Amino acid sequence: MKTNRFANEEDTIDLLQLGAALWKNIRTLILCFILGCTVAAAGTEFLITPQYEAVSTIYIFNKTTSITSLADIQMGNQLTVDFQIIAKTRDVVERVIEEQNLDTTYENLVDTITISNPSDSHMLTITVRNPDALLAASISNNLADILREQVAEVMNTDKPSMVERAIIPTKPVSPSLTKNTLMGGMILLMLAAGVVTVLFLMDDTIKDEEDVEKYLGLVTLAAIPYDKSVDSKGQEHKKHSRKRNK
Repeated sequence: MKTNRFANEEDTIDLLQLGAALWKNIRTLILCFILGCTVAAAGTEFLITPQYEAVSTIYIFNKTTSITSLADIQMGNQLTVDFQIIAKTRDVVERVIEEQNLDTTYENLVDTITISNPSDSHMLTITVRNPDALLAASISNNLADILREQVAEVMNTDKPSMVERAIIPTKPVSPSLTKNTLMGGMILLMLAAGVVTVLFLMDDTIKDEEDVEKYLGLVTLAAIPYDKSVDSKGQEHKKHSRKRNK
């Protein structure tokens, strides 16, 4: 006999029963987690191109500049913002493309460039991300040099000072093998747990006396235990009867 588990709106999900259903399928859940980790690790290793970042740093003032007043500090803060804007202008970026002989467009290259200002400083860091570690360092240094020249020309002053040139990175910044592996395992684990939960909620069969009382409002007077051996003997008896009839 079957009844609808959701017939009574006041019914709530039995978390203990749900937990038992999940625990019953714990081996399947663990296998799904391992499978997800394996697939994600393989995909990260063989399908995703590693990305490297190279960073160069310039000082917005030149060697002859001296900061002696609050006005100088405020001017430096404003110049920092101006430099960040100039660094990504089409003239500067396209000149980098030309000098580096890059097979790319302004839009594509500018997306790989990050210009940032470390807090409480008059420094600018020029970060370039590229699958080629050597090219990432070369573009970062080239961009820093061109930016210094462009600023000197626009502001009619000496070039800003170079603080640090980019070096060739030895380790990729992305993708993260550990992060992707765990994420892949967790995603497949949650999907499997979701399937188990849905099957549990859709299962509206009466399993024991408590279900009879809970969903039908009836009291169980007696219960006949199910004996597999009796059932198997009955199946064998039916087979023998068929053979005799033949």
